[in-house]
Amino acid sequence: MAIYGAALALCQPLAACGSAETPAASTSDKVAAKNSPAIPADAPLVIAFGDSLYAGYQLGPNEGLAPQLQAALLADGVAARVQNAGVSGDTTAAGRQRLAYVLDNARVKPALVLLGLGGNDMLRGIGPDETRANLDAMLAELKKRGIPVLLTGMMASPNMGSDYARKFNPIFPELAGKYGVSFYPFILDNVVTDRTLMLADNLHPNAKGVSVMAEALAPLVEQALPDAG
Repeated sequence: MAIYGAALALCQPLAACGSAETPAASTSDKVAAKNSPAIPADAPLVIAFGDSLYAGYQLGPNEGLAPQLQAALLADGVAARVQNAGVSGDTTAAGRQRLAYVLDNARVKPALVLLGLGGNDMLRGIGPDETRANLDAMLAELKKRGIPVLLTGMMASPNMGSDYARKFNPIFPELAGKYGVSFYPFILDNVVTDRTLMLADNLHPNAKGVSVMAEALAPLVEQALPDAG
């Protein structure tokens, strides 16, 4: 985890993993659909709702998490439309503010939402209690709407200190347990410690790194999707 700690320390002055100048990823999946094998019109909708790690920061239109996850699912015989709702720099507070809008404007009710926020809270030093409250509110909203969730976790950078880590790291497994949702403990597992899978900033995955993420998430998505396959 040494690379992880060093990389996040570099991101600390930016106060966000990603840049506000980077255009927000569209919540439309038109680009991915255009460049991917045909997906049936009635295929279940999966919304990938997160930050730059979901948005495909500095990657091509087919290289972000949504298109690569859609392709991984299709390779397993599961046709699902994965919509990119990642926004670089998003905190849990920002995500909480836009979640209802994204859900209300989805073409159909999502069969599953991947929820991946919290990394920018940690990098900004936002109190873990606030992060927990925002994630809790989003999970409560998704539960109220009857939408299954796959929660992807984040880990505190070592430079944040052990006290912060003791409060931050348990947020994700504890909320996953509280709401009974599917859970992937660390979104950058087996990626952030391999420089060949990271962009030059050592903060964001490159296309190969995203592929590792997608391959790891695909089985969990398949399990969480109602009547998948």
